[in-house]
Amino acid sequence: MTVRKVWIAAGAAVGGGLAFVMLLVVGVYVVAGNLLNGAGGTVALAKGSVPAAYRPLVQKWGNLCPAINPALLAAQLYQESGFNPRAVSPAKAQGIAQFIPGTWATQGIDGDGDGDRDVWDPNDAIPSAASYDCHLASYVKDVPGNLAENMLAAYNAGAYAVIKHQGVPPYSETRNYVKTITTLAQSFAAPVTRLDPSRQAAGAIEFAQKKLGTPYLWGGEGTPEQGGRFDCSGLTQAAYESVGITLPRVANDQYNAGPHPSRGELLPGDLVFFSDDLTNSRAIRHVGIYVGGGYMIDAPRTGAVIRFDPIDTPDYFGATRVT
Repeated sequence: MTVRKVWIAAGAAVGGGLAFVMLLVVGVYVVAGNLLNGAGGTVALAKGSVPAAYRPLVQKWGNLCPAINPALLAAQLYQESGFNPRAVSPAKAQGIAQFIPGTWATQGIDGDGDGDRDVWDPNDAIPSAASYDCHLASYVKDVPGNLAENMLAAYNAGAYAVIKHQGVPPYSETRNYVKTITTLAQSFAAPVTRLDPSRQAAGAIEFAQKKLGTPYLWGGEGTPEQGGRFDCSGLTQAAYESVGITLPRVANDQYNAGPHPSRGELLPGDLVFFSDDLTNSRAIRHVGIYVGGGYMIDAPRTGAVIRFDPIDTPDYFGATRVT
């Protein structure tokens, strides 16, 4: 199997799927180590993290084998399609689990027992995704290292590559895929311990959460005339205005609205900033609201929707705590 293209649903703004994705965390969750070591039923889904129509399927089939758990399966589905059952990738992968036709022909199962195997039906596709994960895990179960990570690597690069390299292969695409899924899984899991944001920070996050899936508008401040749309700093300004905190209008001014925690000190609700010149705060061009687990809610760009994105990118500039 050749390395399959990772299609990042959030980046592609697949259909309207993101409109159904609720905020995965309000706080920084420290999830027990069993999250990436199988442990099946010991992992529950965080409230609101999976669309209600699919939550029972993900919870049930996420316990199919020790290599997966519901949070890991949910993270895969989100990464592949944004929970959009009609998604089609440029590589012709189909449905909520993004099976290519050849793989579906051999790995698709009749999950709901209605007599057919329909890649477009989440009742078949979600069980098939879990079954395929477990199938791959059976091939790499004797490979040293973490079983879940080796399974994800096999999903991306093929089991042969994992066996050949005795672990996650040294392919940047595959390693990024494994890192992304395992990081997302922490946010889909119900918390074991939790660090609460301030009441105002939680309110700002809740405001931004309600805007997920809203199309971006340059200069947007969420007014009725603008169809309730925002740009990046318009979203952060409105989110904090909703809890009584006034911020400047543009991102590089918002950077100066409070102290600057380091990356390791980030708390939910902190504003996170991005720039092409990491030495000059006046060159900041983007801002989002940190929600924990290495992710933010942001209004990215024209043609995209408000969504959550990773913050650990080469253009990450820093953060500001406004509460």
